[in-house]
Amino acid sequence: MASNLDLFRDFDRVINQASRGQSAFGMPMDLHREGDRFVAEIDLPGVDPSSIDIDVEDFTLTIRAERKSAHNFDKNQWVTRERSYGTFARQLSLGRGLDLNRIEADYADGVLTLSIPVAEDSKPRKVQVRHAAASEAVTVDEATA
Repeated sequence: MASNLDLFRDFDRVINQASRGQSAFGMPMDLHREGDRFVAEIDLPGVDPSSIDIDVEDFTLTIRAERKSAHNFDKNQWVTRERSYGTFARQLSLGRGLDLNRIEADYADGVLTLSIPVAEDSKPRKVQVRHAAASEAVTVDEATA
């Protein structure tokens, strides 16, 4: 009975991997905001940094990378093969409030880190409210002091 459960678990795993598609499976990402910038951390283990290509066009950021295998898949007798190889791509839709000319990218320890700054015009700012009566009151106080 335990072997039937294992077969269903393995079948479910294969179906889930196939339905996710290679791009989501090959490039998991965390995205968060740090002050005036967004930071995307994308896992790309085993990728040659020279194969990473990043383009920005019409508020769409496209990341491409390739992971090559050192093994000959046709000659080896595989027991299990879960790692993905080939070219991976992922696109991010960027908002209009970002400074697309100042995006920075770093790759270290298998993680591609993108820093996407918020545009100066889009940063929150305070608007000072002037009140004529308050200005006159300050002037009177200064004169009597």
